Amino acid sequence: MSRRAKLIQAIWIYAAVTVLLVVTLAPLYWLFIMSVTAAPDLTTRPLHWIPPHWDFSRYVRLLSNATADVDNSVSAEFLATLRNSIIAAGGATLVAMVTAIPGAYAVSRYPGRMPILYGMIGTYMMPPVTYVLPLYIAFAVMGFLNNVGSLVVVYCTMLLPFTTWLLKSNFDAVPREIEEAARIDGAGTLAIIWNIVLPLAKPALGAAALLAFLSAWDEFFYALIFTSDNRAKTLPVAIADFAAGRITDYGLVSAVGVLAALPPTIFAVLFQRSLVSGLSAGSVKG
Repeated sequence: MSRRAKLIQAIWIYAAVTVLLVVTLAPLYWLFIMSVTAAPDLTTRPLHWIPPHWDFSRYVRLLSNATADVDNSVSAEFLATLRNSIIAAGGATLVAMVTAIPGAYAVSRYPGRMPILYGMIGTYMMPPVTYVLPLYIAFAVMGFLNNVGSLVVVYCTMLLPFTTWLLKSNFDAVPREIEEAARIDGAGTLAIIWNIVLPLAKPALGAAALLAFLSAWDEFFYALIFTSDNRAKTLPVAIADFAAGRITDYGLVSAVGVLAALPPTIFAVLFQRSLVSGLSAGSVKG
């Protein structure tokens, strides 16, 4: 390839990356700008891509939880739903990972159990509305509605098939010879999983945990159906309530969106390398 052709190719690549960045980051940038722009400036024409006056009072309003005025009722709802989201997403991710590790190892080392995994993935692919009625009736009978624990149970049914499949594909790449040597030395199955398989599949663990957490954090449908107040309502439902007209300050709604995006963003940045390595590790065996 000539130098001119390489230059043209590089220009096209960088142009495509630039367009992708703009399309991806522009809405996030505007969300943040709305959150720090004074209410009168949000309706001016033309729009201000850089606010004339930076106003961070909405963040203070959301993160301060004191007496019972209007501002602090908003703060109380935001902090309560933030806590619920952390418990629901974190708890479901933890339970799913603890359950998926032995399940993925069993399916990986005993291929005859693959139909079980296929059946789990089949349930994962069905529309969520399919399970709403039986789950609602079951939770109502057990008195488990409007409870964060019910969301953990529901989210586990979503996360477990995916995490098991992802971990299984990575466990397949772990050399069997290392396990056989450990068994000769007297190691049991649990010791092999803990001391050999998991350290070698560490990127897959990070990728599975990250994707599971993000899926549970963003889930809206089940949280809307099974919760009714701040005892169990999660952030996606609270944001929908705010945006539906209960709060007329759209800058405050934007601030809620920015704060809601911070935990998964931080999580994704910390586990970015694990995500890339974990998704690609099981694709090549050799």
